[in-house]
Amino acid sequence: MKSRNPVLPLSIHTADSEAHVMPDGKLYLYGSYDDPENQPWEYCSDRYYVVSTSDMEQWTIHDTAFRAQEVPWFDQPDAPKYPGPAEDGPSPFMQKRREEMAAKITKQLEELGSLEERAEKMEEMQRQWAAMGAKKKPMLFAPDCIYKDEKYYLYFCMSDDTEGVACSDTPYGPFENPVQIPVGGIDPAIFVDEDGKAYYYWSQFYGKGVQLHDDMISFDEGEIKKNLVTEMDHFFHEGSSMRRIGDTYYYVYADMERGKPTALGYATSKSPLGPFTYKGIIVDNAECDPHSWNNHGSIECFQGQWYIFYHRSSRNGQNCRRLCIEPITINEDGSIDEVKMTSQGAGPAFAPGEKIMGYQACGLKGEIYIDVDDIYEEALTSIGNGDEAVFRYVQNEKDWTKAEITASGEGTVEVWLDGQKAGIVTICSENSDGSEEYHTCSAPIKMAAGVRELKLIFTEATELKMAEIVLK
Repeated sequence: MKSRNPVLPLSIHTADSEAHVMPDGKLYLYGSYDDPENQPWEYCSDRYYVVSTSDMEQWTIHDTAFRAQEVPWFDQPDAPKYPGPAEDGPSPFMQKRREEMAAKITKQLEELGSLEERAEKMEEMQRQWAAMGAKKKPMLFAPDCIYKDEKYYLYFCMSDDTEGVACSDTPYGPFENPVQIPVGGIDPAIFVDEDGKAYYYWSQFYGKGVQLHDDMISFDEGEIKKNLVTEMDHFFHEGSSMRRIGDTYYYVYADMERGKPTALGYATSKSPLGPFTYKGIIVDNAECDPHSWNNHGSIECFQGQWYIFYHRSSRNGQNCRRLCIEPITINEDGSIDEVKMTSQGAGPAFAPGEKIMGYQACGLKGEIYIDVDDIYEEALTSIGNGDEAVFRYVQNEKDWTKAEITASGEGTVEVWLDGQKAGIVTICSENSDGSEEYHTCSAPIKMAAGVRELKLIFTEATELKMAEIVLK
């Protein structure tokens, strides 16, 4: 099923997705694109791809919608410059991170024996800092898009902290004639209210918003509302997104209540420009990868069902992010219940006999992670003793009786369903044909029928990699 997480082909690293139902009735996703050639070191790239669907199962990846090279003002000395997030003062969280990094570096230097070793370490760090401060290349970060007055407006931000808007006659572009917006920062969001008024949101740590003029570009600077949501009061990190449900406005963003911005949280108000009250977390991708770091997404109602659109990382890093989707419920009191990240995504639970790919694991514990693979494109790798992988959810109307695991290397895999051990699969060293590559091993399991969370615990692992599992 193409509704499984991650939703798109593994070669498409779409992150920061803003989902909008456009006038043609289709759902369109606007996000940044992590270029695999630049991974795992860089977020995003110099281009956007728009993704659309009419049924949440078949997805169309449209041709390039916009390129950074089309922006005339990027990093030009005569281009207008506007204050970015730094004008609001340091983020308490990031300040703490800097202090922790400084302490870590000091400890590393103290552990080095000679002055020569310390000098070499300092030179290495200075080279890294110099590279970080080098002239930025044109990169497009998280975008948003809206339809108004028979035009589609794509709002974007760039690696020089500038923001802009380009237009198209179609929801998938190409978007042309970019115009700079007089703000500095990241993560623009656009919202058009029921009365036709448009509102623009942006910035990091301290969310800002303003009502746009009818040209969808300009605004009165004195009308900017600062601190709509903040790190201190709302756990706001970045990634603004605005929706209206009934008479309530929902501000969705990267939430760092749990120590890092792996969650999407939300705050609500009776006005599009606040004040906003923090309400909680909707989804958290913290367990998807050992180095999972951020999240960015949106909520949208499509064909009568509300969903949250977000991303996950892979390959033991913060990047290589991919689109994921979960159904959510808007309660009668307007609250949104937190949902767990799943492998099944917007579709039903995995059925008996259905292949569950290793790269669909939604929870990882230990050194295990998802990485590229020569045979299966991607698989669970770097598996150590005691490592765990979680898949949500599997469903059977009959009792579970058998597990089949396709893997390479050797080890044992404990199969747990809803916290109860159902059986153990021993990964043999070769198939009956003598192949020492991937091989399928099976064992009986015992568990009552129902919807279950599947957890695998690996032991006695020797060069073990797992490609897929099938339960029956």
